[in-house]
Amino acid sequence: MAATLLAAPEEHASNPLIPHTYELVVGIFSFAVVFFVVGRMLIPRIQKTLAERTDAIEGGIKRAEEAQAEAQALQQQYAERLEEARRDAARLREEAREQAAQIKAELREEAQAEARRLVEAAHAQIEADRQAAFAQLRAEIGRLSTDLAGRIVGESLTDEVRQSRIVDRFLDELEAGSAQAVR
Repeated sequence: MAATLLAAPEEHASNPLIPHTYELVVGIFSFAVVFFVVGRMLIPRIQKTLAERTDAIEGGIKRAEEAQAEAQALQQQYAERLEEARRDAARLREEAREQAAQIKAELREEAQAEARRLVEAAHAQIEADRQAAFAQLRAEIGRLSTDLAGRIVGESLTDEVRQSRIVDRFLDELEAGSAQAVR
């Protein structure tokens, strides 16, 4: 057994899993240097770069949210203007209908007034024609009646004043008789 105990330290020294002391010291020293370099120089730069990227991402998100809010505001303004334009168009259509109805009524009134004027003018023309025909007929009846009376009496009734008086009296009596017959 003693031989096994003495052999154990030699085996231990040649074990590849257990490093030698100088390797352990050099490894710890190298690790400390690398840890110091990384801790003092690289980590602040990495943290600064990460902070810049975080700010850029958050700023991009914030700008995107602001742009989206602005787009929604513009869309709301567009919808309001569109609704206002629709109301204006409806109001203009209604005004146009009212104006059309008013113009139609005015034209109808003007047409009726023109028709009344034409009817009155026609009645006046008819009355004037009737009066002219009546005067012409009266003169013709007077001439015929004096010719007839002259033939019956056998004398010429050429005195114009007397002839006119006789004819007027005769026609007045004839009109008075016909007026009484109508009543």
